[in-house]
Amino acid sequence: MDHLPDAIEWRIATAPIAYEVAVAEMEARAVAVAEGTARELIWLLEHPPVYTGGTSADPAELRDPQFPVIDTGRGGRYTYHGPGQRIGYVVLDLTRRGRDVRQFVHALEGWVIDTLGDLGIAAFRAPGRIGIWTMAPDALSPSGTAEAKIGAIGVRVRRWVTLHGFSVNLSPDLAHFGGIVPCGLADFAVTSAAALGAPTDFATFDTALALRLPAFLETHSLGRQNMA
Repeated sequence: MDHLPDAIEWRIATAPIAYEVAVAEMEARAVAVAEGTARELIWLLEHPPVYTGGTSADPAELRDPQFPVIDTGRGGRYTYHGPGQRIGYVVLDLTRRGRDVRQFVHALEGWVIDTLGDLGIAAFRAPGRIGIWTMAPDALSPSGTAEAKIGAIGVRVRRWVTLHGFSVNLSPDLAHFGGIVPCGLADFAVTSAAALGAPTDFATFDTALALRLPAFLETHSLGRQNMA
């Protein structure tokens, strides 16, 4: 793709990768990026079913874990990863892009929101709730719709290099989220592109995401690095 910067490796996994294997590779890459021996990385992949607990995870929010539970170093609480969900690991050097973690998270949210918008899904930020939100059918709501989470954000920064990133529900089995309180938000449902009547495959999502990458990198301080 001609619009992708040479300074960043854009990698797409062709088969599901075990969570522990992917995290180990991501962390090793982050060390190399910090040392200046490897390019930054955006890695799009899929995991077999797994629950992961971030640094704020509360064991009481493990309702009925049907799959392995793995503690991880990212921020946030419990979430689910599995087939039909696009994972994006974003390994960027904030020393070269501006040492502003809040801005990075804000830009990451905006990147996914804009991409979903290009695919016909109106997503948005919710004040006080990190993640990607949309309106979904809700029979109990007077309006017939309610806010539901379609994507999660969870990041860690080590030596000013970012780790982890985002997950977006394209067509996962939403029942699998029932084993946890997703992201600690018991009062909000989880939805997907498929559940919203806007089915999207990985290839379509990835292409839309790539087209939005330059705008993501140019968001405020993230565009500081010379991409020549």
